[in-house]
Amino acid sequence: MAGARLKYRHLGRTSSHRQALLRNLVTSLFTHESISTTYPKAKEAQRLAEKLITLGKKNTEASKRRALSIFFNPHELLPKLFGPLRERYADRPGGYTRVLRIEPLKSDQAPSAILELVDGPNDMRFAMTARTVATLRKQGRPLNEMTERNIEKVTRYREKGQRDLERMVKRMEEVEIEERNDAITIPKPRDPRPSKEDD
Repeated sequence: MAGARLKYRHLGRTSSHRQALLRNLVTSLFTHESISTTYPKAKEAQRLAEKLITLGKKNTEASKRRALSIFFNPHELLPKLFGPLRERYADRPGGYTRVLRIEPLKSDQAPSAILELVDGPNDMRFAMTARTVATLRKQGRPLNEMTERNIEKVTRYREKGQRDLERMVKRMEEVEIEERNDAITIPKPRDPRPSKEDD
């Protein structure tokens, strides 16, 4: 049917290649809890990761079999999915992963993103919120509405969230953020065609 909306991103791959790619991304995500990839791949992998965590919360024999068929190294990751991750997200009704856009990583300037599990040890929003709070305290300014909302978001479902945030803020206050003066200018590549000056 020409002109119909896509149900999912095809990612320029055949069906089997696309499934293998997504399985690989999700396996890496559950291994490292944070991965960098292109934005479209991150959004597609996010869908599969959310479904896997929902299977982990069900904790039935059928859900274990389904998760076993998705992971590339299931015997390492199934205990993690049905153990610590299940406990971490027990009270959270959804939104177990987060996609954060970043500057392009590859030379082709493809839009890049970080896909991460929320409330984990490498939670990027948690660290950014702590850094913002530390900066505002250092400047003697009150917390604005957006920062207060972010504090609520990052501590709501995290066990001992307020204490962890205060600990991270203390650590951020010790770190000195200096002006970035180490940026270098990359010279433009030379045109390989002979110029008139060479004659």
